Amino acid sequence: MAHRTRTRRLLGAIGITALATGTVMATTSLPAAFADTASANASVTVRPDPSYKGQSFEGWGTSLVWFANATGDYPPAIREKLAKLLFGDDGLALNIARYNIGGGNAPDVTDYLRAGGAVEGWWKAPAGTTREDVDWWSADDPADWNKNADATQRWWVNRIKKDITHWEAFSNSPPWFMTVSGYVSGGFDSSKDQLKEESVDDFAAYLVGATERLEKAHGIKVDTLDPFNEPNTNYWGTKLGADGQPTGGRQEGAHIGPELQQKVIKALGPALEKSRTNAEISAMDETNPGTFATNWNSYPQDVRDLVGQMNVHTYGTSQRTTVRDLAKAAGKPLWMSEVEGDWGDGQSFTDMRPGLGLAQRIVDDLRELEPKAWVFWQPVEDYDNMKPGGESAKGGNWGEVQIPFSCTSEDTLETCPIYTNTKFDTARNFTHYIKPGDRLIKTDDTSSTAAVSRKGDNATVVHVNSTTAARDVTLDLSKFGYVSSRATVTPVVTDADGKLVQQKPVRVTGKQATITVPAQSVTSFLVKGVSGVAKNGAELQEGHSYRLTGAQSGKDLTVAADGTGLVIRTTDTADPSGQQWTLDRVGHTTGNRARYALTADGASGEGKRLAIRDGALVAEPAEGRADSAAQWIMSTTGDGTWTLVNAGTGRLADVAGQSTSDGAKVGVWWPNSGSNQRWRVTDVTSATDN
Repeated sequence: MAHRTRTRRLLGAIGITALATGTVMATTSLPAAFADTASANASVTVRPDPSYKGQSFEGWGTSLVWFANATGDYPPAIREKLAKLLFGDDGLALNIARYNIGGGNAPDVTDYLRAGGAVEGWWKAPAGTTREDVDWWSADDPADWNKNADATQRWWVNRIKKDITHWEAFSNSPPWFMTVSGYVSGGFDSSKDQLKEESVDDFAAYLVGATERLEKAHGIKVDTLDPFNEPNTNYWGTKLGADGQPTGGRQEGAHIGPELQQKVIKALGPALEKSRTNAEISAMDETNPGTFATNWNSYPQDVRDLVGQMNVHTYGTSQRTTVRDLAKAAGKPLWMSEVEGDWGDGQSFTDMRPGLGLAQRIVDDLRELEPKAWVFWQPVEDYDNMKPGGESAKGGNWGEVQIPFSCTSEDTLETCPIYTNTKFDTARNFTHYIKPGDRLIKTDDTSSTAAVSRKGDNATVVHVNSTTAARDVTLDLSKFGYVSSRATVTPVVTDADGKLVQQKPVRVTGKQATITVPAQSVTSFLVKGVSGVAKNGAELQEGHSYRLTGAQSGKDLTVAADGTGLVIRTTDTADPSGQQWTLDRVGHTTGNRARYALTADGASGEGKRLAIRDGALVAEPAEGRADSAAQWIMSTTGDGTWTLVNAGTGRLADVAGQSTSDGAKVGVWWPNSGSNQRWRVTDVTSATDN
């Protein structure tokens, strides 16, 4: 969930901060990219590479939660306009929705949660039930279920179900009677587990029962179910006033540490197996990639096997590539399942900086995480909370759309106005032109993301120019196998002067096209007339030989003198024995999850294959077919460096102790995004080898 009860917390490399849920809203520290760097950024060349291609992209989505809960009973004209802004072809065109299974406080607890935050639970308590009554509920008793619960969020389910291709259900907190504190806003100690150990099975049954009832009532299919939301954090706490009533903690949330997460997943798996829903478990919607990795690495294999999809948030931005590689090793789809932010210094519907900040966040997430889907927290925020004097003196830019969450049945679009900011505008540069079924491909530019169409006959490049000067962008299409003599690039530009303004097509000549983009703009380049992969265009080519040079050390991966170990050594151009590696693709998987066998060339390493045996990196005789422990998935962000992910163990080739010394040992370690786990690839195949 996007908002948390805490004050200023730096969220990532480009300076987004989270929204505090007390009386102060964190402001955004603007990234350096927004400075006037015209001379340094006068031009850029972007090289999309279709040889490194992702899985079929599932699309763009949102959680429903607070905005749906707040607006589901608004007058029809207001709801319809909102729906079209979010799910319509001219709006954000979202096709994924995450339904929040509310926990719900006890009937005798006065509502203290933020506007829209009190999502109704699916239980039905007997008359007179209080917070102290915690043993009355049974998943097997129909009388304990409220099949009509959560009418406002569920209005949205009905309204958008024809637009949605993937439904996910998720939980922010168990119902109050399953919690330690007795409140859904978190524990009195926000660092301790909030779900009662004895309620684990009941919690699993509650989630499954609510999912079944949701599916039946609305005629939808829930594809994935995530029982957690940012669970291994200290965000979720409840404070009581002198009268014993809660005063702090304004949203549902629950700390659930890794050990308890495992117990929930092990209870949820069998519960789903016996249920009427076909939903798979997704997990664990952690706040940032680093914490996700901590949780995931603690899971034993039998727990990992129960998880069908890996979900991570990017409120923190380091270690995205860690989670990317964990997902590849596990062979599971990965979602960026929630993020939002401000990227400004006060509420504004015209300032380009929030739009540019969001656009760069999307580019970075797609480039580093390689997710199958990208999901907003909630594109609709409470205007009253975001305006100056709401949670901050200046106000804020959370959400792409803002509307008061206090409107009544008597309001109209004039009295309950809907606002869109520049984040709404720039987001559409992505959601309109990178579509479900497309495949993300790598680029060598950190301000650009790219995809090829479902049919493979067109491509899209989205470029962010955050500087205060116009920029010449050259698209180098030479890595495509076919570039038509009639190929064109059509720019679609969003800046302060226009939204999704389609310009005249530019002819591709010499497999290149150069377009000038405005200052502080996001441009979607629609490329027509390209397909396939150039014969020698791929950075990795089967049968070619490569040097693998440590990004940190500048020294090559080398078979050690004993013929079995691995070390790093300075390049020996006179005798590169054991320093050159031939790539042979294994199996039928292509793109960014292709598997390779790596075999050393040269006298001392001749015929030695890279593998992990008994927890150690070894060069072993290349005999027979390479098993999974001798198969490697190679990952890159497009910067020329790669990680080597072992398909059998999930561990990476890692220079021990981050050493840069000749002869330093190369071992294995879990992905951690360290530079001692990245290798620069240099093709050393001679002309006679081809």
